[in-house]
Amino acid sequence: MKHGARNDIPAEVVAIKRGSVMAQVEAQIVGTEYRVTSVMTVDSLDELGLKEGDRVHVLAKAVNVLLVRP
Repeated sequence: MKHGARNDIPAEVVAIKRGSVMAQVEAQIVGTEYRVTSVMTVDSLDELGLKEGDRVHVLAKAVNVLLVRP
């Protein structure tokens, strides 16, 4: 699949929290301990057929990036 995102990161689904309308999917970046979370509709989750242990690609495309001093 072609896409315009510059960040295409391989990951594995490690947790799914399913609500009545929305779902939260947590994925661990392959080869690291870093995790990212995606929120999507339950319909999208079902259409993708995602389950824990599945390999996915994290595509990050942000309009705004904020920098904050620690």
